[in-house]
Amino acid sequence: MNRRAWLLFVLVSVLWGIPYFLIKIAIDDLSPMLVVAGRCAIGALALLPVALLRGSLSALRGRMRVVTVLAAVHIVGPFLLITYGEQHISSSLTGILIAIEPVVIALLMASTEPITGIRTAGLVAGFAGVVVLVGLDVSGDRWGLLGAGMVLLAALSYAFATKLVQQRLSEVPPDALTAATTSVSTLALIPFALVSLPADAGRVGADSWLALAGLGLLCTALAMLAFYRLIGLAGSNRAGLVTYVNPVVATVLGVALLHEPVGPGTMTGFLLIVAGCWLSTRPARRRAEIPVNAG
Repeated sequence: MNRRAWLLFVLVSVLWGIPYFLIKIAIDDLSPMLVVAGRCAIGALALLPVALLRGSLSALRGRMRVVTVLAAVHIVGPFLLITYGEQHISSSLTGILIAIEPVVIALLMASTEPITGIRTAGLVAGFAGVVVLVGLDVSGDRWGLLGAGMVLLAALSYAFATKLVQQRLSEVPPDALTAATTSVSTLALIPFALVSLPADAGRVGADSWLALAGLGLLCTALAMLAFYRLIGLAGSNRAGLVTYVNPVVATVLGVALLHEPVGPGTMTGFLLIVAGCWLSTRPARRRAEIPVNAG
């Protein structure tokens, strides 16, 4: 990856490590549906003027069907799954479970990037990490198991979305793509959010509103702009590696600010997932490999 890709990688890693903490704060006073719809609406309002001023929305012509699918699998589905899931598990565990995404991407890309022996070991290690996390952290807690299952489904959805962007939408400017997906998501969610409004808005704490604003502006608008650009520069496998850093940020915030416990089982599961991600995304060796400059 070139310098621009590395800067985007760091930016996305941090911005996508924060939302689990902010979601935990927001759902104290707001419904999960309202939180997801709100962050999408804020993101769309921030991004549409940028795309309009740059004249990049014309790149969406003829692509709205696939853009709608992307909105469903990269925003609506995973955002709802994660937000509802965090009602039952900690923000730090959520961030760690999402880290399985590169392993899933490696499976999805198996047709173009063959799974070698090392990658197979990585897949096994990654899924073993999930088993350790779920088995030790939420074993015997049916609601915890439900929450963990929802987050894992979100990780699967994210992986599919990453592949979809690379294969079908990599030529669309990031500002137009993000503005379109957040707008489509907002239109789909608003009717449900209207019936989820708090009965007494005056009792909603300022921290919940600020958390929602942060989710919309930073973790949705800015992060997705950077992520779609990163996919274009570095490809879906390398872009998916932001999940190496995401759980570290999520865990630090969860432990330091929300006082969430992190035991040996959690750390063991996390290390297995990180090892699995690293091994499963290693490039296959070729006899002659032409270096590619992503620009």
